[in-house]
Amino acid sequence: MHYTRAMSVSGAGVQILRDIARRAMRERHLEPQFSPAALREAESIGRAAIGAAGDIRDLRARLWASIDNDDSRDLDQLSVAELLPADGVKILVAVADVDALVTRGSAIDEHARINTTSVYTVAQIFPMLPERLSTDLTSLAEGEERLAIVIEMTVSAEGSVTASDIYRGVVVNRAKLAYNGVAAWLEGAGPPPEKLAAVPGLEQQLRIQDRVAQQLRQVRHTHGALSLASSEALPVLEGEVLRDLRPEQSNRAKELIEDFMIAANGVTARYLASRGVPSLRRVLRTPERWGRIAALAMEHGERLPVVASAQALNQFLLRRRRADPASFPDLCLAVIKLLGRGEYVLELPGEPVEGHFGLAVSDYTHATAPNRRFPDLIAHRLLKRALAAGPTPYSEAELRALAAHCTAQEDNAAKVERHLRKSAAALLLSSRVGQRFDAVVTGAGEKGTWVRISTPVAEGKLVGRFEGLDVGHRVSVVLVHTDIVRGFIDFELTR
Repeated sequence: MHYTRAMSVSGAGVQILRDIARRAMRERHLEPQFSPAALREAESIGRAAIGAAGDIRDLRARLWASIDNDDSRDLDQLSVAELLPADGVKILVAVADVDALVTRGSAIDEHARINTTSVYTVAQIFPMLPERLSTDLTSLAEGEERLAIVIEMTVSAEGSVTASDIYRGVVVNRAKLAYNGVAAWLEGAGPPPEKLAAVPGLEQQLRIQDRVAQQLRQVRHTHGALSLASSEALPVLEGEVLRDLRPEQSNRAKELIEDFMIAANGVTARYLASRGVPSLRRVLRTPERWGRIAALAMEHGERLPVVASAQALNQFLLRRRRADPASFPDLCLAVIKLLGRGEYVLELPGEPVEGHFGLAVSDYTHATAPNRRFPDLIAHRLLKRALAAGPTPYSEAELRALAAHCTAQEDNAAKVERHLRKSAAALLLSSRVGQRFDAVVTGAGEKGTWVRISTPVAEGKLVGRFEGLDVGHRVSVVLVHTDIVRGFIDFELTR
């Protein structure tokens, strides 16, 4: 496969990037296609038997709604609120019961186990489950009755989770809402989305949920949860033509869902532990490069403690957001790189496990996106055994191996996604060799030094002489080379 510099942006076809994505998937030990057996299974699966009997509660009358990206069809969760005395609120998060249709050991389950995650590239989504499941039968689609795992949380007026429970239920999504429309309405910048206004009582529902989410967030930040801006780039497409890569923007609706999912995942971790059931915890260890994070703060005229402190780091980030909002995403990217990556570890009842440094929580798992992540499907299988007081479906050795495998495959998926962002950026920049850009150093080590530019959002390697640079330094660079297939973008420091 070979593509020359002659390809201008106007002729940049997404098919080029699809070819690169499939090859990158295979190189990273990820399956880009489902096996014939998995596809046959998907076609033969019928709808799950729906009924509120025994341990399954009938929750169809509640005002459930989903909030996700405009084009999302693999809907994993719904939420609803119930006012309680003394200004408390009960929040219910319903998560798709994927395990009801995906049998452990099936061909579909084996594909999910191999990849462990959906892979979201600029050119194409590689779903963990066949679309007949993830976008239909196991999706909490609007107007459809679905089985769900329900995570119930009582939140005080101060934003603390004071009680919780987990059970199975039957739910119906009353409105499929999108982040941008809901955020504009919540922030007073637009009218309520049409689907929101069409369901009586739903506007009040979302106002309550928004208030509770902000309370939960405030408590987490008080404990040291980091206020980081996203540095991911989203493609701007016109049909099959890539036009731009622009930074993803957070908003109040995204934060609402994020806050509920963090709380629900914490409840799940504690629930499993309280019943003597092991779990795959999601941890982010205390950063090894804290010294460089402290040096970065010093470059901004601030001092961090010698010992790593999430609270001190978050206060520094909040001050920098207020002082220089334009460059805050670049600072966040540098901090994220220095924090390192999260991982899955086996938690056995009664044994201590490291928490999540970035979220400032000690109990955290992944259980709210089973259409997209295999650890969440594992969590649901463990939850069901806990609810039924049955034997654990996975041995300790299996869970330990799965934790390591899911961590490795998540890393591989991230590398594929990053490769495709770089290939897309190389495609966009191929006609701009020789131009100068302002950049920030995002990586510095034995393998090289990398910088990031903002228009388009792109990361490339520094070549030539550049001694003394470290993560977070600002530099001026000139583009000297692009390689679309390999996703290579090379810069030199300007003289």
